[in-house]
Amino acid sequence: MNITVAIDSMKGSLSTFQSGDAIREGICRVIPDAKVTVCPIADGGEGTVEAIVSATCGEWVETTVKNPLGIPVVAKYGMNSATKTAIMEMASASGITLILEEERNPLHTTTYGVGEMIYDAIQKGCRKFVIGIGGSATNDGGIGMLQALGFEFLNKNGEPVSFGAKGLCEIVTIRTENAFKELSECEFCVACDVTNPLCGERGASAVYGPQKGATPEMVIQMDGWLKQYAKLTKALLPSSNENYPGAGAAGGLGFAFLSYLNAKLESGVDMVIRETGLADKIKDADYVITGEGRLDGQSYQGKAPIGVAKLAKQFGKTVIAFSGCVTEDAKICNKHGIDAFFPIVRTPCSLADAMNVENAYRNLADTAEQVFRLITACK
Repeated sequence: MNITVAIDSMKGSLSTFQSGDAIREGICRVIPDAKVTVCPIADGGEGTVEAIVSATCGEWVETTVKNPLGIPVVAKYGMNSATKTAIMEMASASGITLILEEERNPLHTTTYGVGEMIYDAIQKGCRKFVIGIGGSATNDGGIGMLQALGFEFLNKNGEPVSFGAKGLCEIVTIRTENAFKELSECEFCVACDVTNPLCGERGASAVYGPQKGATPEMVIQMDGWLKQYAKLTKALLPSSNENYPGAGAAGGLGFAFLSYLNAKLESGVDMVIRETGLADKIKDADYVITGEGRLDGQSYQGKAPIGVAKLAKQFGKTVIAFSGCVTEDAKICNKHGIDAFFPIVRTPCSLADAMNVENAYRNLADTAEQVFRLITACK
């Protein structure tokens, strides 16, 4: 029997690799000679870089960059030298978890470190970039990243503007002629599962600013500054579009990628599926196993299990999902490619006990074993 396992992490508990190993163990208790292929999967958020690097036999690279407050921090990204591809998460350089809660202030936090990370990869020969942009601490419209790549955002005195969103209100002139020449050879694929425009009531400042430390007054200010930044960008780059779905992602970083780096924004899970070559692993499988920590009525909206299920159905495969928690409205997943799903918690217990790595691993392996006992008994 040939089985492909592509299960997302159970956040706070099992990684995608641990989950896959547990399922393999459970299946092999029943079918010792089963060929179980574990392919790490993610939806563009936590674990995305790890999944792609592992699946493509890449290597890990560390480089020192500026964190959101301009303080040196070691950022880690993946690299596949054979394909000259860098796999990154902007959060490694400019993520909200890199600073203390009391330090959050989007007027000052910058994406400069993201640009430094990209340039480090360019210097190492990379020309294709796969980048997740979730979890940012910033609202600077991506100008920090662009400054690190040689783009110039100048104030009325012809000097570089300040770091952070406050730099947006200082911009008088934008110059692109000194941007690093290698950028013209680069391709940027950005994992983005939000559709927010740059400005307005659904824009970067209004929707995500408060969680990054913005007060209501700052939200209004930053939205106006981003609007002016978009106007200046439009005058320089007529194809720019502040209303493009995802332009407001990561405090406007999506807009910077789209406008200045000709990036392609796409679904995180679709990106991971493509980069890991999951289709080749699914097409010959008898069963496809997927899942995540929680299956609910929202899981069909860009989550990894549904992405896997949709791909599997293109090949006519049976799809089984395992999850730590299943809600009543999760049955909608059956309409989106998952033939049957199973919660793995086997006895009443506390949340802490359910998420304990040892307990979760055992519960997942035991559930997979029983499901495949049923499958073999029905043959």
